[in-house]
Amino acid sequence: MPQNPERRNVLRRFILAALALAAVALDVTPSLAQATGQVRVKIVKAGLLVGGGAGSGELIWRGHRYPFRVSGVSFGITAGATVGRFDGWASGIRHVGDFAGSYSSVGGGAALVGGINGVHLRNDKGVTIVLQGPKAGMEFAANLSQITISMK
Repeated sequence: MPQNPERRNVLRRFILAALALAAVALDVTPSLAQATGQVRVKIVKAGLLVGGGAGSGELIWRGHRYPFRVSGVSFGITAGATVGRFDGWASGIRHVGDFAGSYSSVGGGAALVGGINGVHLRNDKGVTIVLQGPKAGMEFAANLSQITISMK
């Protein structure tokens, strides 16, 4: 029995319209897709050979604000005390829980009364944080840092 070409075209259009509607309804963006978030942090740091610091910040990710705490320790040549406010980006986040954890950084810097500082951090979940901003105080550092972020 021969098929009607007009009927086939109607059926094909119906299937395409149903698929398009399903794609919109299911939001074609996968839930596991990585998204970049904005990060703001304030850190107070002091040390002589071994340094320590603590602070707080906020991650803005997928339209939500997530407050967090920062603590850390640095080993190497460190002398002085500073207060820094940093802004930047976190990438590689699949779930907000990926942001919390231990981050490592190798770097150095100097501040005399004031200066600009930058840091590049990475955790074992693949999240990378790049921050920069002004700091005030006096510090000379060349060290390895271990930073822990915990969600509030």
